[in-house]
Amino acid sequence: MDVKEESILGSDLQDHWYYVSKGRALRRLLRQFTFREVLDVGAGSGIFSRQLLETGICSRATCVDPAYSREHVEDADGHEICFVKHVDEPGQDLVLLMDVLEHVEDDVGLLRQYTSSLPEDGLVAITVPAFQFLWSGHDVFLEHHRRYTRRMLHDVVSKAGLEVTTSRFFFGLLFPAVAAMRLANGWRVRNRQFEPTSSLKRHGNITNMALTLVHDVERTLLFPFNAAAGLTLFCLARPGPAIRS
Repeated sequence: MDVKEESILGSDLQDHWYYVSKGRALRRLLRQFTFREVLDVGAGSGIFSRQLLETGICSRATCVDPAYSREHVEDADGHEICFVKHVDEPGQDLVLLMDVLEHVEDDVGLLRQYTSSLPEDGLVAITVPAFQFLWSGHDVFLEHHRRYTRRMLHDVVSKAGLEVTTSRFFFGLLFPAVAAMRLANGWRVRNRQFEPTSSLKRHGNITNMALTLVHDVERTLLFPFNAAAGLTLFCLARPGPAIRS
């Protein structure tokens, strides 16, 4: 997750429809698995690790982010969650990269760095922003390098020595409206006549609940099959032959 967005939402972060909905989509993908420990790369507050701990998908969490001011350990409902600035030899059996790869020039190198020692039964969960034509001041504000198609992300995963097990889009119900708006403002993007600012805002309780409900419906009816379009692309991957050997 992005530290800039964390600073915008503040105490509303854990209940914000976007993070609630994305966390529930992640847990749906992982619901048939259990893990000993999750390594949450670029974790920020560790919101997704906390959700996995609360639901019993993993038993322990290590959150790594160079932006942390200090390293420390917290208790999350009886589970240990460590916050560190770096890890020397990752060995966790679940690695999360939630909206991380788009922030670095060498996305293959970063992915390989944290997954090259993944155990044979390990898994990697990735989310990235989808489709370059949706590029806007939101991406500039968050210092993104790119947005991804499925083919692009699959290629990154393969080059890092991993195999894709599934990939699908989320926030598909918002996609038509957001795409129309950003295409209509395309000339501003091409001419750099836009304000770099996050599109993620605080909302009142009714709006927040309504958007959460909409994406609960999407997660149940559309998400399992959506290989077409959405604002976010999810991917699960496992060690490829080179890693397994």
